[in-house]
Amino acid sequence: MADPARVLEDALTLTTDDRARIAHELLHSLEPEDADAAAAWSKEIRQRVDEIEAGTAELEDWEIVRARLEAASRP
Repeated sequence: MADPARVLEDALTLTTDDRARIAHELLHSLEPEDADAAAAWSKEIRQRVDEIEAGTAELEDWEIVRARLEAASRP
C-alpha cells in the first residue's frame, strides 16, 4: 500500500491540470454510482452543448461570472 503522505507530496509536484484530473478522479471514487443520475447529467450536458452549437444558449463572459462568484463568497 502506498504511503498517503508520499502520494500527496508527489502529486503536489504535478501540473495544475494533472492535479485537477487526479482530484476529480479521487472525488468521483467516493461517490456511489447512480446510473439514473449519470444518465440525467449526460442528457443535460448534451442539451447544453446542442444549445451552444446552435447559438441559442445565453452565454456569459467568464470575468463577469467569476466576479459574481467571488462577491457571493465574501461574508
